[in-house]
Amino acid sequence: MNSIVRRGQNWAPDVFNDLFNTDWMFRTNATAPAINISESKEMYKIEVAAAGMTKDDFSIHFDEDNNLVISMEKKLENVKENKETRYLRREFSYSKFEQRMILPNDADKDRIQAKVEHGVLNLSIPKLDENRLKANMKTIEVE
Repeated sequence: MNSIVRRGQNWAPDVFNDLFNTDWMFRTNATAPAINISESKEMYKIEVAAAGMTKDDFSIHFDEDNNLVISMEKKLENVKENKETRYLRREFSYSKFEQRMILPNDADKDRIQAKVEHGVLNLSIPKLDENRLKANMKTIEVE
């Protein structure tokens, strides 16, 4: 059985995470969106919580190591003018997230579809059929 492997944003090993993820220390990735990954006979599905995000806030691509990269970035600037004191009030909001995933060998990377709907980014990753999976396998001859 294949599965999609998530690569976290932390470079430190779990021993460091265990040391610093305690009740008396705040987690730096507490704003990271929740991700659901499911598998059926025909495909893999990835759901990323994306409340308030639009399709323009996302970037989905493959990196140099052929990992699936899901990035989202949202910048908001609310400007309100107060007529009595004649000044501008600015509130900045910025959020950024990136997740890298190793896809299984049977994932059809050419037919991935993504859609933002009801505050969730949905990715559908079809599986290759047996013939296409065998065609993608490479054999290297030893000389």
